[in-house]
Amino acid sequence: MVLEIIFENEDFIVFNKPCGLSFHSEEGEGFVVKAEKQQGIKLYSVHRLDKMTSGLLILAKSSQSANMITKLFENRQIQKFYISISTRKPKKKQGWIKGDMGSARRGSYKFLKTNDNPAITQFISTALRTHERFFLIKPHTGKTHQIRVALKSIGSPIAGDIRYAAVEDAKTEERGYLHAYALKFSLDDVEFSFVCEPKEGERFVSEECKKALLVWNKPWELFKIKS
Repeated sequence: MVLEIIFENEDFIVFNKPCGLSFHSEEGEGFVVKAEKQQGIKLYSVHRLDKMTSGLLILAKSSQSANMITKLFENRQIQKFYISISTRKPKKKQGWIKGDMGSARRGSYKFLKTNDNPAITQFISTALRTHERFFLIKPHTGKTHQIRVALKSIGSPIAGDIRYAAVEDAKTEERGYLHAYALKFSLDDVEFSFVCEPKEGERFVSEECKKALLVWNKPWELFKIKS
């Protein structure tokens, strides 16, 4: 497997992570190990994606660069945008999903009734084909499984998400339909923006999905209103 590189400079590399590949090595080589072998250099993680999630993933080339980029993530100075597809109609078509998150059974997470340190997710959506709802999502925090739990909470679990969707439905899908679609940030006074369309999964590569992405090709322009 050759990992696709979207961008590279002296500080970092932006990859298009394939779905189904673990970030860290588990039963086989993980994303980081594969990337290091492919590039022939030591690489440093600054954020991560779940195994089922494809899309834009940054690895730094030095500990100094890693520290700078990690701080940008921690300070919410990197805008992140995801796309997903659900086969279930949402309780609302756009807006905000907020709430504290806590551990559930078997490594899953759930929303709590409190709002002390909430996961904050903003989204818009549109219809694709019959029984397909397409979401453009901007997480304002970086909690584990945040988007997956957020969409489940509005009645639209991600298609193919074995953990949070109905298992019998999820198993019929080619993949989990969550993709890290775009990143926008500034590093050393240089502006960076990256957009990467998904290439895996029949629902993601449909003509209806491609047409919707033409409208969402600059997602940072669609989320200017703050809570």
